[in-house]
Amino acid sequence: MHTRTTVVAVGLLLTAAATACSNNREPKTVHVTVTQTVTTAPSSEAVRDADHGVLNMGATKTIIDAETDVHATVRALSYQQPYRGPQPQAPEDFQGGDTWATADVKVCNVKGAEFTVDQFPWSLSYSDGTSIEVTGSSGGDMPKPEYPMDKTLTSGRCARGLVTFPVPSSKRPERLVYQPGSGTPTEWAIPKP
Repeated sequence: MHTRTTVVAVGLLLTAAATACSNNREPKTVHVTVTQTVTTAPSSEAVRDADHGVLNMGATKTIIDAETDVHATVRALSYQQPYRGPQPQAPEDFQGGDTWATADVKVCNVKGAEFTVDQFPWSLSYSDGTSIEVTGSSGGDMPKPEYPMDKTLTSGRCARGLVTFPVPSSKRPERLVYQPGSGTPTEWAIPKP
Protein backbone atom coordinates (compact mmCIF):
# COMPACT_ATOMS: atom_id res chain seq x y z
CA MET A 1 0.00 0.00 0.00
CA HIS A 2 1.35 3.40 -0.91
CA THR A 3 0.26 6.42 1.14
CA ARG A 4 0.83 10.03 0.12
CA THR A 5 -0.13 12.86 2.48
CA THR A 6 -0.12 16.50 1.40
CA VAL A 7 -0.42 19.23 4.05
CA VAL A 8 -0.44 22.95 3.30
CA ALA A 9 1.98 24.70 5.64
CA VAL A 10 -0.26 26.58 8.05
CA GLY A 11 2.54 28.76 9.42
CA LEU A 12 3.44 30.14 6.00
CA LEU A 13 -0.18 30.94 5.22
CA LEU A 14 -0.69 32.73 8.53
CA THR A 15 2.48 34.75 8.04
CA ALA A 16 1.46 35.69 4.52
CA ALA A 17 -2.02 36.69 5.70
CA ALA A 18 -0.65 38.80 8.55
CA THR A 19 1.79 40.71 6.33
CA ALA A 20 -0.52 41.22 3.36
CA CYS A 21 -1.43 44.80 2.55
CA SER A 22 -5.06 45.63 3.14
CA ASN A 23 -7.12 48.78 2.76
CA ASN A 24 -9.90 47.61 5.01
CA ARG A 25 -9.91 46.43 8.57
CA GLU A 26 -11.78 43.15 7.99
CA PRO A 27 -9.96 40.04 9.21
CA LYS A 28 -8.34 37.83 6.60
CA THR A 29 -9.70 34.31 6.19
CA VAL A 30 -7.16 31.54 5.96
CA HIS A 31 -8.17 28.20 4.43
CA VAL A 32 -6.11 25.15 5.24
CA THR A 33 -6.50 22.06 3.06
CA VAL A 34 -5.29 18.63 4.11
CA THR A 35 -5.37 15.94 1.44
CA GLN A 36 -4.59 12.29 1.93
CA THR A 37 -4.42 9.91 -1.01
CA VAL A 38 -4.30 6.20 -0.32
CA THR A 39 -3.68 3.83 -3.20
CA THR A 40 -3.18 0.11 -3.40
CA ALA A 41 -1.92 -1.91 -6.30
CA PRO A 42 -4.39 -4.55 -7.52
CA SER A 43 -3.42 -8.07 -6.61
CA SER A 44 -2.02 -10.04 -9.52
CA GLU A 45 -3.32 -13.14 -7.78
CA ALA A 46 -7.03 -12.35 -7.95
CA VAL A 47 -8.58 -15.24 -6.06
CA ARG A 48 -12.05 -16.49 -6.91
CA ASP A 49 -12.28 -18.90 -3.98
CA ALA A 50 -9.97 -17.86 -1.17
CA ASP A 51 -10.61 -21.06 0.81
CA HIS A 52 -9.42 -23.25 -2.05
CA GLY A 53 -6.89 -20.88 -3.66
CA VAL A 54 -8.50 -20.99 -7.10
CA LEU A 55 -7.43 -18.00 -9.20
CA ASN A 56 -9.51 -16.18 -11.77
CA MET A 57 -8.62 -16.82 -15.40
CA GLY A 58 -6.06 -14.18 -16.39
CA ALA A 59 -4.47 -13.92 -12.93
CA THR A 60 -0.72 -14.28 -12.47
CA LYS A 61 0.83 -16.48 -9.79
CA THR A 62 4.33 -15.72 -8.49
CA ILE A 63 6.46 -18.75 -7.66
CA ILE A 64 9.66 -18.44 -5.63
CA ASP A 65 11.78 -21.46 -4.83
CA ALA A 66 14.68 -20.19 -2.72
CA GLU A 67 16.33 -23.61 -2.67
CA THR A 68 16.77 -23.70 -6.46
CA ASP A 69 16.91 -19.88 -6.91
CA VAL A 70 13.88 -19.90 -9.23
CA HIS A 71 11.74 -16.75 -9.34
CA ALA A 72 8.95 -17.23 -11.88
CA THR A 73 5.45 -16.13 -12.80
CA VAL A 74 2.75 -18.40 -14.21
CA ARG A 75 -0.39 -17.11 -15.90
CA ALA A 76 -3.41 -18.78 -17.47
CA LEU A 77 -4.81 -16.27 -19.95
CA SER A 78 -7.82 -18.08 -21.42
CA TYR A 79 -9.56 -21.40 -22.02
CA GLN A 80 -11.44 -22.33 -25.19
CA GLN A 81 -13.71 -25.37 -25.66
CA PRO A 82 -14.05 -26.38 -28.37
CA TYR A 83 -11.01 -24.83 -29.98
CA ARG A 84 -12.34 -22.47 -32.67
CA GLY A 85 -9.29 -22.27 -34.95
CA PRO A 86 -8.28 -24.61 -37.76
CA GLN A 87 -9.23 -28.07 -36.56
CA PRO A 88 -6.63 -30.77 -36.12
CA GLN A 89 -7.58 -34.38 -36.64
CA ALA A 90 -10.16 -35.41 -34.01
CA PRO A 91 -8.73 -36.98 -30.83
CA GLU A 92 -8.29 -40.74 -30.90
CA ASP A 93 -10.59 -42.86 -28.70
CA PHE A 94 -7.74 -43.80 -26.35
CA GLN A 95 -7.09 -40.10 -25.65
CA GLY A 96 -10.42 -39.79 -23.84
CA GLY A 97 -12.15 -36.98 -25.69
CA ASP A 98 -14.02 -36.19 -28.87
CA THR A 99 -12.95 -32.56 -29.36
CA TRP A 100 -9.97 -30.32 -28.66
CA ALA A 101 -9.79 -27.59 -26.02
CA THR A 102 -6.94 -25.13 -25.53
CA ALA A 103 -5.50 -23.10 -22.69
CA ASP A 104 -3.43 -20.02 -23.51
CA VAL A 105 -0.67 -19.99 -20.86
CA LYS A 106 2.51 -18.06 -20.09
CA VAL A 107 5.48 -18.81 -17.81
CA CYS A 108 8.29 -16.30 -17.17
CA ASN A 109 11.68 -16.61 -15.50
CA VAL A 110 11.72 -13.35 -13.53
CA LYS A 111 15.25 -13.82 -12.19
CA GLY A 112 17.59 -16.45 -10.86
CA ALA A 113 18.46 -19.89 -12.16
CA GLU A 114 17.37 -21.06 -15.61
CA PHE A 115 14.71 -23.76 -15.86
CA THR A 116 12.96 -25.79 -18.55
CA VAL A 117 9.26 -25.58 -19.40
CA ASP A 118 6.99 -27.99 -21.25
CA GLN A 119 3.29 -28.84 -21.50
CA PHE A 120 3.23 -31.73 -19.01
CA PRO A 121 2.63 -29.73 -15.79
CA TRP A 122 -0.74 -28.57 -17.20
CA SER A 123 -3.99 -30.52 -16.74
CA LEU A 124 -7.75 -30.03 -16.49
CA SER A 125 -9.78 -30.91 -13.41
CA TYR A 126 -13.50 -31.78 -13.42
CA SER A 127 -16.15 -31.54 -10.67
CA ASP A 128 -16.46 -35.35 -10.55
CA GLY A 129 -12.78 -35.69 -9.55
CA THR A 130 -11.51 -36.74 -12.97
CA SER A 131 -8.71 -34.97 -14.79
CA ILE A 132 -7.34 -34.78 -18.30
CA GLU A 133 -3.62 -34.56 -18.99
CA VAL A 134 -1.92 -33.24 -22.11
CA THR A 135 -1.26 -35.84 -24.80
CA GLY A 136 2.24 -34.69 -25.65
CA SER A 137 1.10 -34.26 -29.25
CA SER A 138 2.73 -31.30 -30.94
CA GLY A 139 3.55 -30.02 -34.39
CA GLY A 140 1.54 -30.88 -37.48
CA ASP A 141 -2.00 -29.56 -37.35
CA MET A 142 -2.18 -28.94 -33.57
CA PRO A 143 -3.50 -25.47 -32.58
CA LYS A 144 -0.95 -22.68 -32.94
CA PRO A 145 0.99 -21.08 -31.43
CA GLU A 146 1.88 -24.12 -29.35
CA TYR A 147 3.25 -23.86 -25.87
CA PRO A 148 6.81 -25.21 -26.14
CA MET A 149 8.09 -28.64 -25.21
CA ASP A 150 11.48 -28.65 -23.42
CA LYS A 151 12.35 -24.97 -23.72
CA THR A 152 14.97 -23.48 -21.38
CA LEU A 153 14.09 -20.08 -19.93
CA THR A 154 16.97 -17.90 -18.80
CA SER A 155 16.45 -14.92 -16.51
CA GLY A 156 14.08 -12.37 -18.06
CA ARG A 157 12.63 -14.76 -20.68
CA CYS A 158 9.07 -16.07 -21.10
CA ALA A 159 7.27 -18.87 -22.93
CA ARG A 160 3.67 -18.51 -24.09
CA GLY A 161 1.37 -20.60 -26.24
CA LEU A 162 -1.57 -22.98 -26.42
CA VAL A 163 -1.68 -26.23 -24.46
CA THR A 164 -4.12 -28.61 -26.17
CA PHE A 165 -6.35 -31.15 -24.37
CA PRO A 166 -8.57 -33.93 -25.82
CA VAL A 167 -11.84 -33.32 -23.97
CA PRO A 168 -15.37 -34.76 -24.02
CA SER A 169 -17.65 -32.18 -25.64
CA SER A 170 -20.48 -33.14 -23.25
CA LYS A 171 -18.84 -31.68 -20.13
CA ARG A 172 -16.65 -28.76 -19.14
CA PRO A 173 -13.77 -28.75 -16.64
CA GLU A 174 -13.89 -26.62 -13.50
CA ARG A 175 -10.19 -25.77 -13.23
CA LEU A 176 -6.97 -25.52 -15.21
CA VAL A 177 -4.11 -26.87 -13.07
CA TYR A 178 -0.37 -26.16 -13.21
CA GLN A 179 1.79 -28.51 -11.11
CA PRO A 180 5.46 -28.84 -12.04
CA GLY A 181 7.02 -31.97 -10.52
CA SER A 182 5.92 -32.56 -6.95
CA GLY A 183 5.34 -28.84 -6.32
CA THR A 184 2.19 -27.23 -5.03
CA PRO A 185 -0.52 -26.99 -7.72
CA THR A 186 -1.80 -23.62 -8.92
CA GLU A 187 -5.39 -23.60 -10.20
CA TRP A 188 -7.45 -21.22 -12.31
CA ALA A 189 -11.26 -21.32 -12.50
CA ILE A 190 -12.53 -22.05 -16.00
CA PRO A 191 -15.38 -19.64 -16.75
CA LYS A 192 -18.73 -20.98 -17.82
CA PRO A 193 -19.47 -20.56 -21.55
